[in-house]
Amino acid sequence: MDAPLKPDLMKSLEEQIAHLTRTVDELSEVVARQDTEIAMLTRRVQLLMEREAEREASAGGGVVLGDERPPHW
Repeated sequence: MDAPLKPDLMKSLEEQIAHLTRTVDELSEVVARQDTEIAMLTRRVQLLMEREAEREASAGGGVVLGDERPPHW
């Protein structure tokens, strides 16, 4: 048969469970907030990519070289 838990051990376990529960709740809030932020950033990147694709299509599909000087130089 299992012996009953000592009061000190029971209290310690209850404190640990309370701490872990609080930590899990806090982490859950962080993950939910990050999910919302990632969704928003993903949408912004998508819109920027669409805008850039439209700009490139309207510019006639010219190739931009990385070592080319900007027009104002």
